[in-house]
Amino acid sequence: MSQGIFRWWPTLPPRILLIFVVLTLLPGCSDPNRIVIGSKNFTEQIILGELIAQHLENQTELNVERRLNLGGSFVCHQGLIAGQLDMYVEYTGTALAAILEETPSTDPDTVLARVRQAYREEFDVEWMEPLGFNNTFAILVRGEDARRLDLENISDAAGYTSDWIAAFGYEFAQRADGYPGLAETYDLGFPDTPRVMELGLTYQALAGGQVDLIAGNSTDGLIDVLDLAMLTDDRQYFPPYDAVPIVRQETLDQHPEVREALGLLGGLISEEEMRQLNYRVDGERENVSVVVSEFLASKGL
Repeated sequence: MSQGIFRWWPTLPPRILLIFVVLTLLPGCSDPNRIVIGSKNFTEQIILGELIAQHLENQTELNVERRLNLGGSFVCHQGLIAGQLDMYVEYTGTALAAILEETPSTDPDTVLARVRQAYREEFDVEWMEPLGFNNTFAILVRGEDARRLDLENISDAAGYTSDWIAAFGYEFAQRADGYPGLAETYDLGFPDTPRVMELGLTYQALAGGQVDLIAGNSTDGLIDVLDLAMLTDDRQYFPPYDAVPIVRQETLDQHPEVREALGLLGGLISEEEMRQLNYRVDGERENVSVVVSEFLASKGL
């Protein structure tokens, strides 16, 4: 398949390759009464995976298996199209730029329509209704630096990058909508190649003074917890990243109740609500299962 793992195999970090190998060794979705929910390896994704799992348990009679914290977009995508996962939450801009490798667009409806069409035709996967929030990449600096240097936009920070150290997650360092295009758009001039590390570690590195600029997620609770400042994408480099459950068509055909249940999640979560959920887990160290259960109950689900 043209979108197979072998396209990215030479560039994937060893840890992600290991996760992919482990994933392929796991049993597939052979139990007709079992639904397998996956997620990527950061807090928001784990919350969303748990939310879908609990919601399906509440709304259907299906047995739900969780395979959360698996890895990045490529790992989850391969797990889905290989039948190891039935569904996970993906972001529209990520699918367009990283999976389909197409030119990003700034119009949310255009991006959603394109990924829906491509995934249906190429992967036999359906995009459900968006959950209600856009989790765009967030270019972050320390709050104290933003206040001291009067930084509001990415353009404001560009002039200081010749003295700064940057750090990015594995995917952002390589993706079409990641660092290379960002550096060109804003003329970023870091003296050394940005460090590449686990996304969660970049936050601690920034707060601790080891680096000066990172790319996080706009809905992350750690932004407030660590007193970080999110710079405005004033040149509109990033496409929309609406969060949407994506499901194998075979799963929907076998279990029509899944489509009905997931339809109840459309527009359920605002950006502020997602940030609060992330904060409860990252900032308050609350249990993900409890946080999700309380949120669903607050929505009457």
